[in-house]
Amino acid sequence: MARRLQGRFRPRELGSSSWSLGTAAMENAQLVGLSRQLTLQRQLDMIANNVANVDTSGFKAQTMLVKEQKLAPAAANEFQRADRPISFVLDDGNLYDLQPGQMVTTNNDLDVAVDGKGWFAVQTNAGERYTRNGSFAIGPDGLLQTRDGHAVLTDAGPLTVQPNETALSIAADGTISTNQGVRGKLKLVDFAAAGDLKKIGETLFEGKNPQAATLPRLVQGQIEKSNVRAVVEISKLIEVGRTYQNVANWMSNVDDLRRNAIEKLAQVA
Repeated sequence: MARRLQGRFRPRELGSSSWSLGTAAMENAQLVGLSRQLTLQRQLDMIANNVANVDTSGFKAQTMLVKEQKLAPAAANEFQRADRPISFVLDDGNLYDLQPGQMVTTNNDLDVAVDGKGWFAVQTNAGERYTRNGSFAIGPDGLLQTRDGHAVLTDAGPLTVQPNETALSIAADGTISTNQGVRGKLKLVDFAAAGDLKKIGETLFEGKNPQAATLPRLVQGQIEKSNVRAVVEISKLIEVGRTYQNVANWMSNVDDLRRNAIEKLAQVA
């Protein structure tokens, strides 16, 4: 409780710890609110990216993980009571929804969908990467590649289709054939800990210790769409927006409380 002073109040005359404790509490409240706003902003960006890729073949939705971070308690002899713990909200990483998306028929011979577990292996400048996006193409030099220009790998490496080859077909086990006979077999891998996969770009992932996929089944002429559920993501957008506004209002109220406290303490007693 602030002391009643004779004459005009001067801040340096206030010797009790209540002033510093009260000010610190308000500042801590602002910092806690700011930490929550930062995580909400990142969450909003992630949801917006999910919505933007609702039609991207092989795209996997992302969810942000948050955690409570407790501030180490302060200590001072003049504190009238034990310091209260302060908890902040921190971004603790991303969680990928690796559930398969809907399979859609395209009747394109170079579109292939994985029915079940498994990932296509592709070669990038940074090394081997993995994707569920089976929308392939034949490059100008005859290379079988993704729409982004990455070479699609077979068990023997990249595959080049010659100009005189036609009637390309891909069997359920990944065997590639043309009018010239069997040309190779698509490399499909799986991971013991799929949750450890790290996303690179929109539909590419990197992972450690890939293993040959067990009993893969490929479907030619179909494509796996994004597994983003648009209605769910839009609902999340609305919820996050409302939460952000609520936190902003609360921080504004705390700021008003601090301003009023300073004005009252500065008045002539």
